[in-house]
Amino acid sequence: MTDIVLIVEGKNDRSRLRRVLSEEVPILCTYGTPGTEQIDKLRRQAGDGQVYIFTDNDASGRRIRGMLRDAFPDAEHIHTRRGYPGVEKTPEEYLIEQLEKAGLEAYIMYPPQGAVQWSKEDGL
Repeated sequence: MTDIVLIVEGKNDRSRLRRVLSEEVPILCTYGTPGTEQIDKLRRQAGDGQVYIFTDNDASGRRIRGMLRDAFPDAEHIHTRRGYPGVEKTPEEYLIEQLEKAGLEAYIMYPPQGAVQWSKEDGL
């Protein structure tokens, strides 16, 4: 286990980030707007780890970020760019860029150089 913990809004965000982050990094979920019990649970799960909060850049994401800022005053905040419909729909390249800005290069699983990234949207 690492000394860092990532907190995201939902399980789809977690599975999206899991594609680019090492398994050793715990990714915890708020499951929407967290109540007191959920925040206490996240605090226990995070322990003494450095917390990174990765949320959507929308009203809900900002509200959750504000609540978590109170619970984790030393946390690093990462968020998607305005215009992306949430972490779960953000391109992996942008997720990697944001994780690099937060100094998490050691935990990023980069796609192989020259690998072509296909998605079902490509129609292949």
